Amino acid sequence: MTAPRAIRALALGMVALVLAACSGLPTSGDAQPGKPLGASPDDPDFLPLASGPIKDGSPSDIVEGFIEAAITPADNWATAKKFLTPEFAESWRPAAGVLVDVSAQSRDVSSTVDDDASSRDGDTAEVEVKIDQLASIDDSGAYSEARGTSTLAFVVVKTDGQWRISEAPDGVVIDESRFSRVYDDYPLQYFDQTWERLVPDVRWFPRRPATIATTITQSLIGTGPSAWLEPAVQSAFPADVRLARDAVPIDPDQVADVALNRAALTVDERTLSRMRTQLQATLEASGVHVSQVRFTVDGRTLEAGIVKLVEEPQDAGSIVLKDGAFGTLVGREITPIPAVTDDILGLPQPVVSIDVAADDSAAAVKLADGAVYLAGDGRVDRLDDRPGLVKPSLDPYGYVWSVPAHAPSALLAIGPDVVSHGVGGAWPNAVEVSSIRVSADGARIAAVVEMGAERWVVVSAVIRDADGTPTQLGPLKQVTQLDGPASGLVWLGSDRLGILTELDGAVVRTQIVGGTGDDGSAPAGSVAIAGSRSEMGAKVLAADGALFSRSGAAWRQAATGVQVLATRAGH
Repeated sequence: MTAPRAIRALALGMVALVLAACSGLPTSGDAQPGKPLGASPDDPDFLPLASGPIKDGSPSDIVEGFIEAAITPADNWATAKKFLTPEFAESWRPAAGVLVDVSAQSRDVSSTVDDDASSRDGDTAEVEVKIDQLASIDDSGAYSEARGTSTLAFVVVKTDGQWRISEAPDGVVIDESRFSRVYDDYPLQYFDQTWERLVPDVRWFPRRPATIATTITQSLIGTGPSAWLEPAVQSAFPADVRLARDAVPIDPDQVADVALNRAALTVDERTLSRMRTQLQATLEASGVHVSQVRFTVDGRTLEAGIVKLVEEPQDAGSIVLKDGAFGTLVGREITPIPAVTDDILGLPQPVVSIDVAADDSAAAVKLADGAVYLAGDGRVDRLDDRPGLVKPSLDPYGYVWSVPAHAPSALLAIGPDVVSHGVGGAWPNAVEVSSIRVSADGARIAAVVEMGAERWVVVSAVIRDADGTPTQLGPLKQVTQLDGPASGLVWLGSDRLGILTELDGAVVRTQIVGGTGDDGSAPAGSVAIAGSRSEMGAKVLAADGALFSRSGAAWRQAATGVQVLATRAGH
């Protein structure tokens, strides 16, 4: 067993790798992207290129060198192919995917042939590389967390006195620290089933490819939504519409010129407007600065407008129950919420949780007796009194979602008419659910569940009938595994979650749905969290009633004596 060499030459390699992975995306063009989300101007664009195989290298040397060279695709991966037999070089697929592991230094390389022994032409050796895998990216840029040990098998043969690889896994391996320097998340946008809201589907591409606008556009048009999200969303782009040119140039006026094939000539005006809205929103959400998207066919502009979408209300401040008052806290003043404040203050027993509708028309409330109620417009309706209920979540259609912690499959969506609807397919194999939150678009539900001995944050698509009534959850998507209990789950914007957990102290984990996460310390004794429209808008409540809001990387105390920190539906 030998210690692996550190991988070099990453950034340049990964740019071309992912461009090639996405259905033949181009590697040149005139796009002028803005800085991608999370990018730093101090990050290096390129690292030194890898070298070819060393003379008289052992089977292990050849495999280690190949792993290093495989992330350098200059001249069609010419350097990496020097480690392969001529026959295998023709069939190896470097762009098939990416494995993310803990570190290059933690890899174990073992060979069936003594690395110091001599051998003859025609001899073969088997080399295994064991990695501590954290995640993978498929050929569409979709990220999946997958912890555990993975073994990669190689066959090496002696030809012309030198060892060369005749069999190897497709794709490449990247360590975690380098991955975070090179990749960033890009939220492709899809319409919900009503065509009124956009729902993000995060993909991962290198931070600074010269043609990021083309990469994103080709991916949006060519790959479709992720399988777990597909039941709840739709694309405006017809299946036969494709890019006619492998470049999306952006002119000095920030107009993205998107050349489509002739199938676009048969598309009606409303669909064209939806296509433009979807693509323009995707580019803007991805940090590509465009004033508009212009579709052309054979150089002729297609007239496409922008469709009207449901707009989320602006964050108005923390919503709290404090000193006999309930409403929005701005400074030291609490402003009542007309439709719900009096109803909540009139409740006969202590309040455990409050989730206020996005339009302030109602609130889902859990009381000390464990039951869930709907309050608003002078009414308080008892919705669910099953034992062991988790905190309820309102969706944008007025449904209150409620479930017992120890019966995850017994999920209900209770309409504003106080009629309960069973939701099928809720968290198969889960033995417990501790938190649920429906997204602001109503197309996804996040939850903290226990499956076996593991605790996971998961998301599922919300499937509704023609009237908007929830009927089923789509396939479960495991977002991230938790190492400790979670006392709160919220949405932070449209594609991130905030999880309040305990890991040698209170921690707020900011987790991308379909991506990586970061842990940050929270104030001591934090017991509740409220989300917001942005990652930095989270608030937490301590057990002693102190309310904190984020101020940069730190937490600032905003109030004391708070009894309940309410949440806003969708956050």
